[in-house]
Amino acid sequence: MENTKSGKKIVVKFGGSSLADHEKLLKAVMAIVSEVKRGTRIAVVVSAMGKTTDVLLSTAKNASNGKLAKHELDDILAMGERTSIRVFAAALRNNGVDACYFDPVEDKWPIITDDTFQNANPNVKECIKNIKSNVLSLIEKGTVPVIAGFVGKTKEGKITTLGRGGSDTTAFIIGEGIDADQIILVTDAEGIMSSDPKIIQNPKLLPEINVNTLVGLADSGAKFIHSKALKYKPKNVDVKVMSNKHDDLSKSGTIIKDALAWELDAEIASAIPVAEITVIGKGISNNIEIITEMFEKVRQHTTLLGMSMNTNSIIFYINQESSIIELFNQIHQITVDNKETIAMAVKKDLAFIQTSGVGLEETHGIIGKISEDLRQAGINISGILTITSSILLFVDWSEREKALNLIRASLKTR
Repeated sequence: MENTKSGKKIVVKFGGSSLADHEKLLKAVMAIVSEVKRGTRIAVVVSAMGKTTDVLLSTAKNASNGKLAKHELDDILAMGERTSIRVFAAALRNNGVDACYFDPVEDKWPIITDDTFQNANPNVKECIKNIKSNVLSLIEKGTVPVIAGFVGKTKEGKITTLGRGGSDTTAFIIGEGIDADQIILVTDAEGIMSSDPKIIQNPKLLPEINVNTLVGLADSGAKFIHSKALKYKPKNVDVKVMSNKHDDLSKSGTIIKDALAWELDAEIASAIPVAEITVIGKGISNNIEIITEMFEKVRQHTTLLGMSMNTNSIIFYINQESSIIELFNQIHQITVDNKETIAMAVKKDLAFIQTSGVGLEETHGIIGKISEDLRQAGINISGILTITSSILLFVDWSEREKALNLIRASLKTR
């Protein structure tokens, strides 16, 4: 089949659900065939077909009584993707497209990782070098390389797997290496939705989302891209998430923009001191009227930086504006006016330090490490809040620089 060298370059990744049976597989193949006819230069990344990985995992563990070494299990699990590349490349050739596959046992294999088996981390610099040497030249001459997603190889030649979101990770790194115009992730969803369609009726398709917004949802249990994979999204390459119901890659989906910072870091997130207001009582969380009244008073006076609540207490972390004493009195008045609230406590002159970065939730023991380093330095933590990609800490304002330096040192030695 003829191709032109003037067309755009894209990476297309097909998830396992998009290859689950011969009809879906053929639809995926024909989507690539149609795009090649338009003159597009394409690299394809494929997952294992259907539930192949689950079957291999179950069979391997049962057959070995769960005693397989991690590197042995990775070698077995990779067979799903290694089968997919052969089937997909053959189907492309049978439909007139010049195609080849990349297998991890070959010298030209592009994805090199560390030896953290089951959850390996790509050596991006090495990967990009290999992609430019072995993948890009094929694409430029019109050949479609079909590459196993989810799979890597150590420098010593042992097969690894990349963990959750591994095939997306592969697609992102390939996209970076070939300087792709777009990366397309073909899934069983219409795109990124406003909520999980398995839980919420009629969620809304988001036509566009910033990757920094998406990372906050990535590990929520909904059908989103895993945050580990999002770390590898190229900065200047848009990613489209679209449904496998289409056999046309130009159909709409969700466009993911921008890129995430790789490294964990900390910063003083408020230029002025912070105050902490604690209200205690009984059953406060069940009285939305009290919470709303307090929130409105806070909003009228200052910026709310964070909030923590349980059944019998609520804490507001706020910027210490000039009218803060007036706010304290108003919150106190609400406290004494309601039977559910008993007393109010205030801490002033705190510093707000925010630690953030993709994969923070996977950095085991990081909160304990930070807390212990601060404790040993005699710095008390007045409050701590955590979400998927951030740890929010409140310490004494006079110790903010010392605390910041200790936290940054903790992140480097994690």
